[in-house]
Amino acid sequence: MTRTSIQGEEVVTMTITGQDTDAIRALRALEDGRSSVRLRAALAVGTAPDPRFVGTLVERCAIEPEFFVRDMLTWALTRHPVATTLPRLIREVGSERSQARSQALHTLSKIGDRQAWPVITRALLADADDEVARSAWRAAVVLVPDGEEPALAAALATQLGRGGRETQLSLSRALVALGEVIAPPVRAATAAPEPHVRAHALATQRLLRDPDAGFGYAIEEAKRAVALGGSGQGDDGAC
Repeated sequence: MTRTSIQGEEVVTMTITGQDTDAIRALRALEDGRSSVRLRAALAVGTAPDPRFVGTLVERCAIEPEFFVRDMLTWALTRHPVATTLPRLIREVGSERSQARSQALHTLSKIGDRQAWPVITRALLADADDEVARSAWRAAVVLVPDGEEPALAAALATQLGRGGRETQLSLSRALVALGEVIAPPVRAATAAPEPHVRAHALATQRLLRDPDAGFGYAIEEAKRAVALGGSGQGDDGAC
């Protein structure tokens, strides 16, 4: 930064350094039509973090079509000060664009700062978009404060039976990550009137008992148990 005087008034002039020029070039490259160029640009911005560029990174997350580039953008954001990234990401969770919400939640889960917990609402956990909901589930289990786990488990259990296999696997993993506090709401879901809800709840129970069990096997076994009219819980009835 240099200072000059014009007719007695001091004027502050910003001097653009070589590092600034490189960063500006990288930000422009984030809009390149080639995904490999955008990937390198995100890596460059994260390697030399600058709070001035957080807004651009967040905005790019909302429209970037390639998963691996979005993941690098998330990494770049985690390299910046939390005080700068957190407010911007929290605002983005309220965006009308589903990808913006999903990616902001994903980034919040990677940052892991519990100041973001209030943004994880019941409405967000039940978002109509599966990708947003999955990101919200993952973020919730990372950000949940001590003592709030049972309430979170109850909220997540309301989503049992939702979506296809990948969505159901994401929910089961989120529930299992909470541990034994999920037992009451998941056990209650095994008595739900909907067969797909009961099957998903039973598969989640089995994953909690045996985390090494494959979800595919667990869900197929649970579906067979439901089809036969049994609880699938064995003699112990425990989750």
